[in-house]
Amino acid sequence: MRTAGACCCRRARSRSSSGPVAPPRSRRCGKLSSHENPVDAEALPCVCGDPPLVSPYALAAIWAVGGGAAGWAVRWGSVKLARLEGLEPGSKRWQIFGPPVLCALVFAIYAFEITPFPLLVLRSLFGLVLVQVIFFDFEHRLILDRVIFPSMVLALLVSLSPLVSSRLGLWQQPWWTGIAMGLAAGLLFLVLALAGSALFKAEALGFGDVKLALFMGLLLGWPYTFTAMFYGVFLAGLISIGVIVWRRSMKGTIAYGPYLAAGALIVLLDPLK
Repeated sequence: MRTAGACCCRRARSRSSSGPVAPPRSRRCGKLSSHENPVDAEALPCVCGDPPLVSPYALAAIWAVGGGAAGWAVRWGSVKLARLEGLEPGSKRWQIFGPPVLCALVFAIYAFEITPFPLLVLRSLFGLVLVQVIFFDFEHRLILDRVIFPSMVLALLVSLSPLVSSRLGLWQQPWWTGIAMGLAAGLLFLVLALAGSALFKAEALGFGDVKLALFMGLLLGWPYTFTAMFYGVFLAGLISIGVIVWRRSMKGTIAYGPYLAAGALIVLLDPLK
C-alpha cells in the first residue's frame, strides 16, 4: 500500500558509477527507504500530488468498474454512430458485451501498471478510442472518421503540450516525434494500400487503416508506433493461420484495424514510455 505524501514519480539512475548504486525501485515509488541515499540519485519533480491511500489492487478494481461503465458507453455510442452511417448494429453477445468486458480488463491492467494518476486517465481515454475501433471494425469493417479524426487532434494536442510532454512525462521524446511518426506511418500504410490494390486488383488495406496508422503515429511516437504495428501484424498473422486451418482454404480476408489497435493498447501499457 502506498504511503501518504510519497512521490509516485520515477527516479533517474545514480549519477556516479564509482559510488554505491541505489537499489532499483518499483514502478510505483514510495518514500525513500533508509538505505537509499538521496544524494546518489536524482528524483524527477513530482507532479501527481499525494498518491491515493489505496493499494494497487484496490485501485485496479475501482478503475475496472469505471472501465466497464465506459465500455457500455462505447457500445451505446457505436450503435448510434452505426445508424448514422446507415448500418445495422449487431446483436451477438460478443458485440454487446465485448466493449465493456475489454474496457474493464484494460482499465484494471492500466491502473495496476501506470502512474501518475493523470497519465492513467489520459491513457485510459485513448484506450477507449482503441476499443471502439476494435469492435466497430470487427463488426462493420469500418473505422469511423467521426471517431478517428477527433482522436488525432487530441493526440496531436497532447504531444505538443509542454505540460503533458515534460511535466507528466507521458512521452519522453521531442514534441515533433509524434507528428513525424504520424506522417511516416500514414504514408507507409497509404503506399501499402495502393500497392496492394495494384497487385491484387482488390483492396488489401482500407483507407481506414491508413488513418488508424496516422493516429497511432501521433499517439505513440518513435519507436513505439512500429512496436505496436509489429504486435498488430503478429496477432493478425496468428488469426489468419487459424482461419486458414479451420476453413482449409486460402480465400477470405480479415480486418487489420482491430489488430493494429490491439497492438497500440499493449504499447500504452508501458509506464516508462
